[in-house]
Amino acid sequence: MKPQQKKLAEGSLFTDFYQLTMAQLYLRNKLAEKTVQFDYFFRNYPDYDSHQAGYCINAGMQWLLDWMQDNRFTKKDIDFLRQLSTPAGNRIFYDDFLGWLAKNGNFDAITITAIPEGRVVHPGVPLAIVRGPFAMAQILESALLNHLNYQTLIATRAARIREAGRGGLMIEFGMRRAQADGANAGARAALIGGADFTSNTGLSAVLNLPPKGTHAHSMVQAFIALGMTELDAFQAYADLYPDSCLLVVDTIDTLNSGVPNAVKVFEKLRKKGHKPLGIRLDSGDLAYLAIQSAKMLNEAGFDDTIIFLSNQLDEMVIWQIITQIQKQAPIDGIDADHLIKRLGYGVGTRLITSAGNAALDGIYKLTAVRNQNKWLPAIKLSETPAKILNPGYKNAWRIYDNRQKATADLITLGEEDPRRLDVLNLHHPSEPQTSRTLDKSEISQIEPLLVDFIKEGKLVCDLPSIDQMRKLRDTDLEHLNSGVKRLVNPHRYHVSVSNKLWNLKQRLINSRKKGVQKG
Repeated sequence: MKPQQKKLAEGSLFTDFYQLTMAQLYLRNKLAEKTVQFDYFFRNYPDYDSHQAGYCINAGMQWLLDWMQDNRFTKKDIDFLRQLSTPAGNRIFYDDFLGWLAKNGNFDAITITAIPEGRVVHPGVPLAIVRGPFAMAQILESALLNHLNYQTLIATRAARIREAGRGGLMIEFGMRRAQADGANAGARAALIGGADFTSNTGLSAVLNLPPKGTHAHSMVQAFIALGMTELDAFQAYADLYPDSCLLVVDTIDTLNSGVPNAVKVFEKLRKKGHKPLGIRLDSGDLAYLAIQSAKMLNEAGFDDTIIFLSNQLDEMVIWQIITQIQKQAPIDGIDADHLIKRLGYGVGTRLITSAGNAALDGIYKLTAVRNQNKWLPAIKLSETPAKILNPGYKNAWRIYDNRQKATADLITLGEEDPRRLDVLNLHHPSEPQTSRTLDKSEISQIEPLLVDFIKEGKLVCDLPSIDQMRKLRDTDLEHLNSGVKRLVNPHRYHVSVSNKLWNLKQRLINSRKKGVQKG
């Protein structure tokens, strides 16, 4: 797309069409300026078929806020809407709405309270609460879901991969397999969730992080095609990058050519006072090759170099590799723990596409309407009890037990403060018979989760850096029970609602059902 086309596609018209038709309807019915509340949350953790997530990592808010602050309806946007017509030839958008949009088509009156990026989050808990004029809060929906769903999905996968790799060096390699511009959002989310670096140079520049990568197989192929050798290719690379020399050793024959030639180059670097980084294995039985390569590198005195693995890695593949190394390495005379600490991981396709579960089921639902200085709760019923919304103006809290482990997230009405109670009654959000009581003596801390981000369009908090988000992630993961972090069949984390919210929900359900029966 040309720059002007890109601005048109990614600006204020970056929304689903029905959001605009609804906004016009609200204006015609004198609802456009009515203050409302929408909640953004997701219903279920990602399920990758053979394995499942037991938590998610929140991500995407900063880019959403940037988009909101950069965009308002322009003359070109409105001219496009003006020329749209029905099959019968009638205009879809009328002058009164287009005039209103020209004047009010921005997010200056929107307030967002949300859970910060990097934090562990769970289904049903409001990750973001949007309050503001009905029409613009409605128009915001599509862009909000686009920014938050994808980045949360990828940050979650990155955190699981990092956990599986036991915190080993992790580089995001997904740009070539990403969906167009999603490469940037995906790389950012991966850096929040678990990756140390990305090969995406432009995104690295934006985030002020050094980009990372190795060399191409094509370099070795070209040298050999021109009558030279793999060793010549390795040496040329080492001569140019002596302090960041990490060699890809599987272009010809990993153990009979690649690693021996890498050792020769490393020995020359060492004599010149340089420290080689290591090798990269990109094909074959990575566990077996890592063990055999470690043996060769150790014998040459390079037992502190990285053995970097890539090729369709995800959390389950990495877990299997580590399990195999733990069993096989001691048989081959290799310290398994030391080898595992040396491993690094280049993760591309299966991370950037979240293979196995390619979309987070995050949703954005109306939960309250402001009328005559009072919040009126709104609810959407469903034949599936788990899909019935938690209505009203709400807050969210995290409860820690005496081990400092997170034991439940609690959703309350906005005026409630569970820290003032001696006993907490926690209800399952949709199962009437499932409840739990916590005495004050069983609780070490109750933490509010939601933070004010923007009030009436103005930023009211300092946005965290990537490093700060990572610290939030690490802290929250440390506070999770190990069962919740299992790669397969994780323990179910408790998300509950308060007594007052439960009672309000039941009253609204009964009231709406009676209304249907009377109708």
